[in-house]
Amino acid sequence: MFVDRLVATLIHLCHDLPHSVLGLLFGVDRSTITRAVQEIRALLAERGCAVPDRPGLRLRTLTDVFAYAQAEGIELRLDATEIQVRRPPANRGGRRAFVSGKKKQNTMKATVITDWRGRTLWTDTLRPGRMHDATAARNEGIAVCFQHFPDVEALLDDGYPDLSRDHCGQAITPPRKPRSGALPGRVQQWERDRHGHSFDRISVEHALADHKRWKQLTRWTHRRDRLPDTYRAIVGLVSDRTVTT
Repeated sequence: MFVDRLVATLIHLCHDLPHSVLGLLFGVDRSTITRAVQEIRALLAERGCAVPDRPGLRLRTLTDVFAYAQAEGIELRLDATEIQVRRPPANRGGRRAFVSGKKKQNTMKATVITDWRGRTLWTDTLRPGRMHDATAARNEGIAVCFQHFPDVEALLDDGYPDLSRDHCGQAITPPRKPRSGALPGRVQQWERDRHGHSFDRISVEHALADHKRWKQLTRWTHRRDRLPDTYRAIVGLVSDRTVTT
């Protein structure tokens, strides 16, 4: 039954139980669980993210998010997170692409957008951990979205200085630190502004932490090509819960 297949997939996503264990729980063969998880996970990944007070409306692309933000007057929060993955086999091309310069581990990177309350609105298709945060966002077409939706603002961290420079007033990063020897009043104002910016965008950090409560996203031990669908499926499920709270 479809319900049994859905429940088995949800258990696998949340607790990362092996397919053989799920087979014992549901009284079926391991291959049946494997097939069910692959099919249901793909369906969940295509659902997109739920929208508050808009039953039936789902955001699936970055353009959808920017159009929704401009129509509703929502200030976005954007950040990236990394998920540790298995090390690629030796002597295989592109092996270094997954080595994160920040974590010094093999990772894949996800870019996530939320609203001011930390409700997830979108995530990308995931990219190798070596790619810079800003490059990953640009590859998804964020620069074009800023151009087509001039009223949309997004709070970013220090990793996106080029976006802030190219889209001044829309891509908002923390204020730059004053030069050495600046007046005490200027330094104090910078500290207040930086604290205010961090306070305003902390909701996206909470959203990323909420995603990683699902055990599969704490450390990915399966095939890397299955992680993007898994992440998008979990994000869609989390968004369903957060829009009702």
